[in-house]
Amino acid sequence: MKLAELQRLEARWVMPTYKRGAVEFVRGEGPRLWDSEGREYLDFLTGISVCSVGHCHPAVVAAVREQAGVLMHASNLFLTEGGVRLAERICSSSLGGKAFLCNSGTEANECAIKLARKHAHGRGVEAPEIVVLEGAFHGRTMGSVSATPGMAANPSFAPYLPGFVAVPRDDPGALAAAVGERTAAVMLEPIQGETGVHVIGDAVVAAAREACDGAGALLVFDEIQTGMGRTGSLWAYEQLPARPDVITAAKALGGGMPVGACVAAPGVADTLQPGDHGSTFAGGPLIASAALAAFDVIDDPSLLRSVRELGGRLREGLEAMPGVSEVRGRGLMIAAELSGENAPELRDALLAEGLVVNATGPSTLRLLPPLVIGAGEVDAGLDVLGRVLG
Repeated sequence: MKLAELQRLEARWVMPTYKRGAVEFVRGEGPRLWDSEGREYLDFLTGISVCSVGHCHPAVVAAVREQAGVLMHASNLFLTEGGVRLAERICSSSLGGKAFLCNSGTEANECAIKLARKHAHGRGVEAPEIVVLEGAFHGRTMGSVSATPGMAANPSFAPYLPGFVAVPRDDPGALAAAVGERTAAVMLEPIQGETGVHVIGDAVVAAAREACDGAGALLVFDEIQTGMGRTGSLWAYEQLPARPDVITAAKALGGGMPVGACVAAPGVADTLQPGDHGSTFAGGPLIASAALAAFDVIDDPSLLRSVRELGGRLREGLEAMPGVSEVRGRGLMIAAELSGENAPELRDALLAEGLVVNATGPSTLRLLPPLVIGAGEVDAGLDVLGRVLG
């Protein structure tokens, strides 16, 4: 089907919630994509950090193919081995404790919000509050969007879920002052991805941990984008001065398949009890097989070391380019802040030159290459960036 015909059908049948690039991707392999016209692209977005093991990784494909011929779904009313093994793998690699499996990052955050509120009620808090940071993005369901200050300002979907208190992302004192007797949790992303790859300072993270300990509240890290190796360690919190009580994960966790998880440390792992929460499709055999295969690829010290090294190579290349005023990020989660407000135009120009990135604002380009990328492909991407930005 020609692109124009596909666009016509989309306009007729699909709710217009996305502004899409003028391309139809039909095939992917490793760090590369091909469109319906046969053009090849280097993918520095990877489905917004979903395909971190690259497109159609052979181990993930093999696991899915094998499982699809055996059992795809059986309901969480019964046990299947894959989901239990996946929970074990996630927990043993992070906080210990226990995991709730779900289908997406926003669902994982909904679980964390419910867990934090129930935990606070157990401490006698009648109207629990969750402290969040300005610039955060936690999802688009009504609970997670209420925890996202910028989106909760949109009157179109009011009223929002009450009980969220927003503080500046770079002010440890303001965060500490916002935590009190009613605080159920402080919820933050170690690096804010959707609003431009802003690294949360160690002082803010440390203040959040200290304030939570003083109030009996939970520290929740949204690792949906930073987790699964993106920053050069399996979990971003491993590079931070504080250990959270709860983490949420998704995106790269499934190797390209939809999966999410909320992991709670041992002291709070049994907060949610039968009937408190659930999900029809979560932790099914097919998705679990993909996630376990992706774990085998990513949970590798040599790969994680490469993520740190190649991230440094990419950042150094960007810093030397004309029109780039700042480079932010950690590992292979990087933003280039531009001196002009032309990021959307440059994103489109880069796409036309065969490089996939995205713009998170008028002056910010975000780069999320696959973790399996090589030095030559990083340099090839820098060549395109230099040509277009120059």
